[in-house]
Amino acid sequence: MSVKDVKKVVLAYSGGLDTSIILKWLQDEYNCEVVTFTADIGQGEEVEPARAKAEAMGVKDIFVEDLTEEYARDYVFPMFRANTIYEGEYLLGTSIARPLIAKRLVEIAAETGADAISHGATGKGNDQVRFELGAYALSPEIKVIAPWREWDLNSREKLMSYAEQHNIPVDFKKAGTKSPYSMDANLLHISYEGGILEDPWAEPEDAMWRWSVSPEAAPDQACYVELSYAKGDIVAINGESMTPAQVMVYLNKLGGENGIGRDDIVENRYVGMKSRGCYETPAGTIMLKGHRAIESITLDREVAHLKDELMPKYASMVYNGYWWSPERLMMQAMIDASQVTVNGTVRLKLYKGNVIVVGRESSSDSLFDVNIATFDDDAGAYNQQDAEGFIKLNALRLRIAARKK
Repeated sequence: MSVKDVKKVVLAYSGGLDTSIILKWLQDEYNCEVVTFTADIGQGEEVEPARAKAEAMGVKDIFVEDLTEEYARDYVFPMFRANTIYEGEYLLGTSIARPLIAKRLVEIAAETGADAISHGATGKGNDQVRFELGAYALSPEIKVIAPWREWDLNSREKLMSYAEQHNIPVDFKKAGTKSPYSMDANLLHISYEGGILEDPWAEPEDAMWRWSVSPEAAPDQACYVELSYAKGDIVAINGESMTPAQVMVYLNKLGGENGIGRDDIVENRYVGMKSRGCYETPAGTIMLKGHRAIESITLDREVAHLKDELMPKYASMVYNGYWWSPERLMMQAMIDASQVTVNGTVRLKLYKGNVIVVGRESSSDSLFDVNIATFDDDAGAYNQQDAEGFIKLNALRLRIAARKK
């Protein structure tokens, strides 16, 4: 991209080392005005210091926004209506945060008259794809600057040297320390990559985990929790009404205290490589188990099976960055329509890393009929003789084929 094409750029800015260097690099290399955008999506750390850092680097337009409720309500909860899980293990905590950030980047670009956006995702990962697919879907003519694909600052040492040369205020640089892991956190999860995790045989040390105790160290007494659902979403916990973000904060704490939500995964990145990461997703782990439980008594069999068949495709769309695609929006409409009857309460037992369903009920929409399912006398509610014809019809093709052998 020609530097002459860019007069103002909106940068997704955390205030950390990488994005602080990017801010300075954009000012120098593109000779443009930089607008910073810092999102609070429940990462558990103060975001206001990013404002002071941006001001110190000469930024005039600074956006620091609390998006936790929007993130939970409009992104995480819709995804969990689909029981979404990527490659059987990953609850998509990083993936689902990117569409919201991309949306705000292009919105702020429009508000401030910027002609480009910029992000700190590397050229090796999925996030560059997620940010940029989202941006182009919402603003087709937007320009995107991805410094990691342009500069030669391709090592931690070079980044530190650049920061030193340009007097960039990065707190942990001054302290001379850094985490051995690349971490990313939001309301749904915290992820860990790099360091010893680059050896898929190496077990991470227990001190790495930030949100949860180990299952071995979890309480010896089981903890019970009741989740109330309306149209597929949790609306109350133990009878107390909560917003989506409040639900997640509560379940993250409860799950973490009981050793729930740790995962160690080797996943297939969209860009082609395999990557090993560790994740803590206490609330998400509980939410997935609870949602499947309430669906088990409120969804028609074929609707439930169809959702399960489509879910891997939905998960791939989220993972690969197609949240704003027409196919994801179409599938979401179908999923949301299926949730009209997903109302009721689930009781879960949390014990040493396990989430165990111990009860489910729906006074308005349960399809479980004890009079038909009972092993006792059903008073004629179900005629067992009907099963003979059903079996023979379904066996017809099998019997015809068997006769030819």
